Amino acid sequence: MTAAAPRPLPEWTASAVSPLDAKLGLELLEVSPERAVGRAPVAGNTQPFGLWHGGASCVLAESLGSLAAHAHALTLDLVAVGVDLNATHHRSAREGWVTGTATALRLGRTLASYEVVLTGDDGQRLCTARLTCSLVPPRR
Repeated sequence: MTAAAPRPLPEWTASAVSPLDAKLGLELLEVSPERAVGRAPVAGNTQPFGLWHGGASCVLAESLGSLAAHAHALTLDLVAVGVDLNATHHRSAREGWVTGTATALRLGRTLASYEVVLTGDDGQRLCTARLTCSLVPPRR
């Protein structure tokens, strides 16, 4: 049995990558209300000792969770704004790519929460994060 082909990215994601995401080198692979997947290179995102920076983990986790929450918010004519992020760093990487998968824990009418798991090229977990976004009316 072969794996299903990934869904194409929603059109709105083309303009949803922030300048910080661009500096990180974020590549979006999948975005839906239930799940977002993306990756970033270790190169250019390290701390002084050559290891993947914990702050890069937080940026990747928040970006993926926020994009998934935004996809959910759009179904309610709302926007998503982050209100809580926590991350546990388990290990680091020196090369390759870090892939993040944000999986919905709760998709409500006022809040959306995600668990975000970051792994290295070897499949080992680097970081586990949780993001909660408030769903609010857009500013007009």
